[in-house]
Amino acid sequence: MSTIRPSLWDRFRLDGRRLFISGGSRGLGREMALAIAEAGADVVLAARDVDSLATTAEEIRALGRAAHTIAADFSRPESVEQACEQVLADFGPIDIAINNVGGRRFNIPTAQLPLDKWQEILNLNLTATFLCTRILGSAMIAAARGGRIINVASMSGLIVNRGIGGRSYETAKAAVIHFTKATAADWATHGITVNAICPGFFMTEPNVRWSQEHPQLFDLYKEQIPAGQFGQAEDLGPLAVYLASDAARYITGATVVIDGGYTLW
Repeated sequence: MSTIRPSLWDRFRLDGRRLFISGGSRGLGREMALAIAEAGADVVLAARDVDSLATTAEEIRALGRAAHTIAADFSRPESVEQACEQVLADFGPIDIAINNVGGRRFNIPTAQLPLDKWQEILNLNLTATFLCTRILGSAMIAAARGGRIINVASMSGLIVNRGIGGRSYETAKAAVIHFTKATAADWATHGITVNAICPGFFMTEPNVRWSQEHPQLFDLYKEQIPAGQFGQAEDLGPLAVYLASDAARYITGATVVIDGGYTLW
């Protein structure tokens, strides 16, 4: 008995699905949200900046998809929980969750790093990922229709960056990578895939500021990239669509590095 082979491009379509993305209003998050909306999904954006949330939501609506926004501070665990509970109350189970929010924020050497600053970065990069995964993933399990979770870690979870303090960032991103693997193993039987993306040097707004403050350091970074250039935010969209789609149904627990080859050396 012959079976009909699904269209290659149809396997990348996300029609009828809903995405939740933290830190989705600007930079890498914005590009992933727009790409997934272009593939057919409706989107719930969460971030701190109300104005940029509204701007990105309008861009998504211009693609013909529904877009909703939630203002939340993801460095505060109680704010993360409230945002996720609001998503479920307003929209029901989410099909695709991208834990994108994160950042280094501080250039403070370990010897001078206060405990509260250490905890703030762990909350932003790790605890927020855990809480969104727990709350939204539990709803995926209860709905019994599978799902996709994508955690945005960093190549900094695999290496140590030169010349920058605030090692709580590397520590948190390394933990995100391993949390991804553990959750993928636990939830594979539920049809939920959990994967991590590890971007390298992308010229997001924070990195543009860093490059202006430390131009010689960024020249050094660029020299160490085999591809010879920094990443652009739009480079991340196609990868997010792939991992969110049926085309990646058999990939789980993976750590996908997108860094122009920086970590090859």
